[in-house]
Amino acid sequence: MPKAKKNVRIESDSMGPLEVPASALWGAQTQRAVQNFAISSHRMPAQMIRALGLIKAAAAMVNVEHGHIKRGPGKAIELAAKEVARNKYDAQFPLDVFQTGSGTSTNMNANEVIAHLAGANGKYKIHPNDHVNFGQSSNDVIPTAIRVAVHLAYADQLEPALKGLRRSIMRRARALTKVAKTGRTHLMDAVPLTFGQEFYAWAAQLESANARFEDSLKRVRRLPIGGTAIGTELNSDIRFGHAMARALTTMTGEPFEEASNKFEGIAAQDDLVEFSGTLNALAVALMKISNDLRWMNSGPLAGLAEIELPSLQPGSSIMPGKVNPVIPEAVGMVCAQVMGQHTTVTVAGQSGNFQLNVMLPVIAYNVLESMTILSNAMNELAAKAIDGMVIREDHVADSLARNPILVTALNPIIGYEKAAQIAKKAYAERRPVLDVAIELSGVPEAKLRKLLDPTLLTKGGLQK
Repeated sequence: MPKAKKNVRIESDSMGPLEVPASALWGAQTQRAVQNFAISSHRMPAQMIRALGLIKAAAAMVNVEHGHIKRGPGKAIELAAKEVARNKYDAQFPLDVFQTGSGTSTNMNANEVIAHLAGANGKYKIHPNDHVNFGQSSNDVIPTAIRVAVHLAYADQLEPALKGLRRSIMRRARALTKVAKTGRTHLMDAVPLTFGQEFYAWAAQLESANARFEDSLKRVRRLPIGGTAIGTELNSDIRFGHAMARALTTMTGEPFEEASNKFEGIAAQDDLVEFSGTLNALAVALMKISNDLRWMNSGPLAGLAEIELPSLQPGSSIMPGKVNPVIPEAVGMVCAQVMGQHTTVTVAGQSGNFQLNVMLPVIAYNVLESMTILSNAMNELAAKAIDGMVIREDHVADSLARNPILVTALNPIIGYEKAAQIAKKAYAERRPVLDVAIELSGVPEAKLRKLLDPTLLTKGGLQK
């Protein structure tokens, strides 16, 4: 065996000895992957490391319970794995996301770090494969870890952010149920609605997004752990999968289940592609909301100027006094990123050949990254745009009074052609619709004032 150099130590695996940094908790297999995959700066998300720690802790408990590992070493593994699950050793997970498609390198990274920690006091000799990975394969551990990580990220990050943004929008909507404004279709003036109605529509989009997530998670919660290499459960106790789902549920509070068909959970990642699709749909909703805010904020003189978003920073290096809608712009870029990441997940999801998907790390990275940036974006949108925006009610009311489309309410009484004549004259002369309607409609003024009251028009129905 070669003599170790300064600041390195010699570790061995089935391929022979290898130099490893002396301070590293990982072993030879991780070090080989460090050297093989110097591709990007992208590392496995912290949520995945947490999930791997939880899985290894649960496996240690289950294997002790089933008599496959002695209690002392099993407890040492459990405690070390829980430390990893607390993200105390994230720096010991140096591997590039772009690695072997099964995620074997990351699974072995976890096995080696946990084995090192568990055996650090010299009381037990812990082997990364024979003990930490007992009854498991990278092929069932990594798909399981993605699903566990997604559940926890949803509960800890995405759901609170989604519901928080919806609460902010609902709060503003309730306060603006009587403030009418010009509606718009094709970016052109349309019949009126209230700010409340407009905001309630945004809130409904988010409620629908939440429902889609809840439905999708019913499939994501099915864990293929125990399927080992391809789904046949070779080298795994037949009780292992059920016991693991039960243990992970107890540890996290999330309702995990043993997959009824572990071949599916290893070879196909359709449930994760579906979940990514719900993230994509949320990005679409947030892009629409952000762009609406940008349009409504446009101006302050030559745009719609319906709202004023909080002034957060100077908007130009050359135009003094300019302020831009920076938060909706940032959210829009997040949405574009998520849409692209969904495309990546879609391509990766169909890259399962026979009994194994071979793009698992990139699925994990993109789904969890989308969840993180969407969560952060929604928190920022609520706190720095929705909560602090001001409605320019005087300007909105003036624009609404001159909106020729108000004449739509007269259609059932004077007919489409006569109403169009009034609308065109009002627009050409830049006069309020009411004034022109008094001249041309033949309808008494008192009735016209009621028929053309924008607030009443927002309630719908036939005007009488």
